[in-house]
Amino acid sequence: MKLVRFGAAGSEKPGLIDSSGAVRDLSGIVAEIGGEALTPAGLGRLRALDPSALPLAPAGVRLGACVARPGHFIAVGLNYADHAEEAGMAIPSEPVLFSKAPNSIVGPDDDIIQPRGSTKLDWEVELGIVIGSRARYVEEADAAQYIAGFCLANDVSERAFQIERGGQWIKGKSCETFGPLGPWLVTPDEIPDVQNLSMWCDVNHEKRQRGSTRTMIFSVNFLVAYISQFMVLDVGDVIITGTPPGVGLGMKPPVYLKPSDVVTLGVEGLGEQRQTVVAFPG
Repeated sequence: MKLVRFGAAGSEKPGLIDSSGAVRDLSGIVAEIGGEALTPAGLGRLRALDPSALPLAPAGVRLGACVARPGHFIAVGLNYADHAEEAGMAIPSEPVLFSKAPNSIVGPDDDIIQPRGSTKLDWEVELGIVIGSRARYVEEADAAQYIAGFCLANDVSERAFQIERGGQWIKGKSCETFGPLGPWLVTPDEIPDVQNLSMWCDVNHEKRQRGSTRTMIFSVNFLVAYISQFMVLDVGDVIITGTPPGVGLGMKPPVYLKPSDVVTLGVEGLGEQRQTVVAFPG
């Protein structure tokens, strides 16, 4: 299944994508794409529905983030060896974890707002994991059972805030609009091999990132198990899993985003995003 949230920002309804690619309204069935709807039982009930019996959403409707209000929005840094190299950082012996503010999450085609004082705004195409069962001290061999689905993410970053301002990376990762998710939450049965998905990102139609999840240092299942040793992961929590090379920071000389730039990105089987950079209002 491909699950979505559609409608005006802040008023999204739950939906699913039917076999023709149309959005069907699930609001008469579930309240949100989150919580109980993402558990194994909840997904089973949605899978049993006849999509053609559900109301159609308006044509061309905006898609919001594909999961509602995660409690945790966890990111993994330096999870591709070639990205660590371009960043001038050592390949980690254990996953590098940091948080992004959950309220940085926006829809897949919403604008990226350049924050006040930003000089080094950057892009990162990533695979996202959405948790479907409460996970604590999970074994890697069992980790797949705790995953509701996968999604496309852009880990938008402000490198000066992240690297040059001291303290934790969260400062450069959590600004407003820094977490585009979607367009879809795709259930694992539609992804034959999550560790072999192509990834890309372009800026103003110019090639920036090309990669594959097969070059991850730490796999999806390892990451779910690992993170669950340090915190409880609840249903609907999101983990984004690192980026391949080609970010602005790694270019020689570095190249960063500015207002009017357009970022497009995708992960095989998970759809595409398109964002325009705008200046902070006022």
